[in-house]
Amino acid sequence: MKIILGSASPRRRELLAQIGLEFEVLVSNVEEQVTSTVPYEVVEELSVQKAEGVLELLQKQETLLVIGADTIVACDGQILGKPKDAEDAKAMLRKLQGRAHEVYTGVTVLYVEKSSVEIPGDKSILGEDGTLKVQRHTFHEATKVVFCPMSEEEISAYVATSDPLDKAGAYGIQGLCARYIQGIEGDYNNVVGLPVGRLYQEIKHWLE
Repeated sequence: MKIILGSASPRRRELLAQIGLEFEVLVSNVEEQVTSTVPYEVVEELSVQKAEGVLELLQKQETLLVIGADTIVACDGQILGKPKDAEDAKAMLRKLQGRAHEVYTGVTVLYVEKSSVEIPGDKSILGEDGTLKVQRHTFHEATKVVFCPMSEEEISAYVATSDPLDKAGAYGIQGLCARYIQGIEGDYNNVVGLPVGRLYQEIKHWLE
C-alpha cells in the first residue's frame, strides 16, 4: 500500500514515521479557500483541499492512500493561523498566555483503488474509466491547551528564537514553548500537528 502525505510539515512526517508507516511526501500548490468561520469546519475544508490537490497531481491509477491535514489554533472563537511576522507572533502569544485555547486538526484520507467497496458515510467518486473509485474520509480532532502566564520579556525572547513564526498560534508545544504549557486535555500529537493515534485507527482497515 502506497501512502502519500500531502504536507511539507516536518512534524507531520516525524509523527507518521513514529507509528511505523512508510510514506512519500507530495505537496500540491492548491489555492486554499475557506467558506466557514467555525474552527473545526475550517480545518476539515482545508484538509480536503490539500488531499484532493495531491490526488490531482498523480497520474498513475494505483491503490494508495493520500493524507491531507491542516491545524489551527482558536481562542475565543478567533482563528489564529501562522503569524505574518514577529509582531504578529507576539500579539498571538499575548492573547494565549495565562489561559486556555483549543487546537484543531482536520484530516482527510483518500483511498484510491481500481475496484473498491463503498464505506457508509464516506464520499466515493467514480473515475473516468468507470472503475476507479476514491473513498474520502474526513474528521477532526480537538485538544485544549492551557498556557502559563508569560511576561513581555518571555514573549519577546521566545519570538526571537524564530520558532513561532511557522506555526499556527505562534508556538510549538514540542519545542522551547513547552516551558510555558501548564497542561493539555486531549491528544498531544494533535497539537504537534497530526492526531496519529486516531488516524491509524481510522485507516487500519485499509492497511490490512
